[in-house]
Amino acid sequence: MEAPYTDDELAELGLRADRLPRHVAIIMDGNGRWARARGLPRIEGHRRGVQSVRAVVEEAARCRLEQLTLYCLSSENWKRPALELELLMHLLHRYVVSERELLMDQDVRFCSIGRVDRLPKSVHAALEETCRMTAGNRGLRLCLALDYGARDEIVRAVRVLLGAAQTGMLAPADLTEQMISDHLDTAGRSDPDLMIRTAGEMRVSNFLLWQMSYSELWVSQTYWPDFGAEQFREALHDFAARDRRFGGLKGESASGANSG
Repeated sequence: MEAPYTDDELAELGLRADRLPRHVAIIMDGNGRWARARGLPRIEGHRRGVQSVRAVVEEAARCRLEQLTLYCLSSENWKRPALELELLMHLLHRYVVSERELLMDQDVRFCSIGRVDRLPKSVHAALEETCRMTAGNRGLRLCLALDYGARDEIVRAVRVLLGAAQTGMLAPADLTEQMISDHLDTAGRSDPDLMIRTAGEMRVSNFLLWQMSYSELWVSQTYWPDFGAEQFREALHDFAARDRRFGGLKGESASGANSG
């Protein structure tokens, strides 16, 4: 395992610790197209994509980011062919189990969001065990979004709050944005500062709709299987050069990368 970058090493890469995002979220797209361009089955793109996951997780940990959230399986992805889904579940199970030693070495905390209870029992159990094993780590928090859809997440949160209102525990007039945030899958975690999407697609695909209200967007033309540490640092460079005003005028609100 490579050690985290020192401030001097970050400077050699053209980065500054105080200009890095706290939380990066990635929509990993292009696995199928990568495979098709090479005359390979779609699943080969997914297999190669696991290597990119490993590379980006390690780079995020070395850059001392707080959180990395990866969009692995949307609630809409269940519409895919049964064989592809079966192979995806196999890959997910293998990744979650095989990466445990590396996650521990890198001091990475593992977690997931979404309807993970609807995943195959063996996959769900593996996720829970990896979460348990890494719970005491203090480095990067790696979050996999699985069977996840932002609209579904928001609906589930609203249902809980409606139940509280019906029992008199919550007055509608007292409802706040923070209360909604506290009932989302991501409760207690920071919102993404930077949202990366690969394969050139210009949409957010029902991912973290509430949380990304002020996220900076960065789109790469690179298919996910070809995305690695170098491309990840390119996104960090671009983020560091932006002026984040959060709806205010330049100079009126903190423009530093770690504000907000």
